Amino acid sequence: MINNKKFGLSLSGGGYRAMVYHLGTFKKLKELNLLDKVDVISSNSGGSITGATYALHLKNYNEFEKIILHGAKRSVIKFTLTSLRILIPTILFFGLIIGSIWLLFRGLDLFGLLGILSFMLLILFFQFRVFPLSAMNERAYNRFFLKNALLSDISPDVELAINSTNLETGRLFVFNNTSMGDSKYTYDEELPQINYKASNFPLARAVAASTAVPGVFTPVRIKKKFYNNQEDYKLIKPRLVDGGVYDNQGLHKLTQTSSKYGCYHILVSDAGNEMPFKNKYWNSFALLFRTSNVFMNRIKNLQMAHELFQVGTHQEHEVAYQSLGWNFEESIPEFIKALKKGQIKEHVWKSHDITDADIDTKKWEVIKNKLKISVDYSTIIKELQPDTELKLARNVGTNLVSLTDNQINALISHASIMTEIQLKLYCPSFFVS
Repeated sequence: MINNKKFGLSLSGGGYRAMVYHLGTFKKLKELNLLDKVDVISSNSGGSITGATYALHLKNYNEFEKIILHGAKRSVIKFTLTSLRILIPTILFFGLIIGSIWLLFRGLDLFGLLGILSFMLLILFFQFRVFPLSAMNERAYNRFFLKNALLSDISPDVELAINSTNLETGRLFVFNNTSMGDSKYTYDEELPQINYKASNFPLARAVAASTAVPGVFTPVRIKKKFYNNQEDYKLIKPRLVDGGVYDNQGLHKLTQTSSKYGCYHILVSDAGNEMPFKNKYWNSFALLFRTSNVFMNRIKNLQMAHELFQVGTHQEHEVAYQSLGWNFEESIPEFIKALKKGQIKEHVWKSHDITDADIDTKKWEVIKNKLKISVDYSTIIKELQPDTELKLARNVGTNLVSLTDNQINALISHASIMTEIQLKLYCPSFFVS
């Protein structure tokens, strides 16, 4: 806690890019002696890999960092696609198509058409059973990061919320060390209260659900054995995909002050980048991926509009937001812009030695200099990486393929420096002894 108020850390999605970017956030929090004050971690997609690994090694930061850095060199995609469970049906499917085409050329049209029809029916009705990609992802997460841990293995000293999106209800389905579920199943008067045996649920499966990008990975199901009342299995059929479909920043739960995840102080670590201009779509997968990015970006913009990321004076939360898509040099100008709009809480700007007279007389250069002194800007800027390194970090894809040392260092560096300046700007009370 900070000043007897809960401190929450929000970890966005974004594949390995997010996983490593958030490591930079953790490193800076540890350096600032704030990491052990984090009460709640809410994570999505790639951020869930980092959050889950940290929660397993809460008392051993060096081991946590070692696992993330080592795992970032190993490709989940390669592990999944080269597994026999995926290779064998892939070969059989290609064999079916090639054989059907061969039959058509041999004049055996009926058999050829039956083969093609069989292929189409298998894809339409049994694709997820034939190609259980999320199940293979779960195996990869266990091998690279989580070592067959269960939800009950998560440290009780931090509240971890691993977020996924439940396609059945259109809401978040959240995994925790003591619970798992969807608020629809808990509070809907038309349903009995549905509870799960969370303690024995595989942690890697929860992470696989949080990272199950729609159209690419298989929706994750909850098996019957994990229901407290197994008759409830007949009533609901949750199908879980990437938590970013609902809230890619993982912020939603942290702003619910009435829940156990609700926090006053919030740091958002966002591995998202500005959406690049793009006008080429070669296939349905590229189109689906771009559409998904548009949806997630729209959700993010709506949250910004409601001042979940910007610290509005009427908000109950203090939010420090840092992003891969932001430039370090813009941090103070953006703070001043928000100050002009009245979006900064009074006690925050007064903590920077800014006076009412400074604002009333619009002494923006004076305010800028006061902010630089307050956050020790001259020291922080020494850690600023060259533009080439920042460009390298921003060019890392949001997939689950291995990263180079240069990519890893570039991501960690930007997250670290952005975490420090944004916390010092928007949460100055953290640094008052």
